[in-house]
Amino acid sequence: MEIRRDVFQAIADPTRRAILSLVAIQAMTPGNIAENFSSSRQTISKHIQILTECELLHQTQTGREIFYHLNPEKIREIDHFIEPFRKMWDEKFNKLEAIMKNYQPKK
Repeated sequence: MEIRRDVFQAIADPTRRAILSLVAIQAMTPGNIAENFSSSRQTISKHIQILTECELLHQTQTGREIFYHLNPEKIREIDHFIEPFRKMWDEKFNKLEAIMKNYQPKK
């Protein structure tokens, strides 16, 4: 049975974001990933499982070793979803900045 998880719930967790940052630099084994955290290996394995179910990570096997890689296509999908919000907030902050530049405090 395949469990479908929400990608935004997955990246809401700081440990999972840290895992994504680690594997963005290079592919890593679960053991290598776990070495970077004070949590148990079981806990890190659960985080990896969630990221894999959301397709943020994918795995390859080389001999006995399993390596986890960042899935750039899934990251790109998230970026495309967020981009309109980023633009909207940039516009709002630019307007606020323009107002603040013209603001003269009362003396």
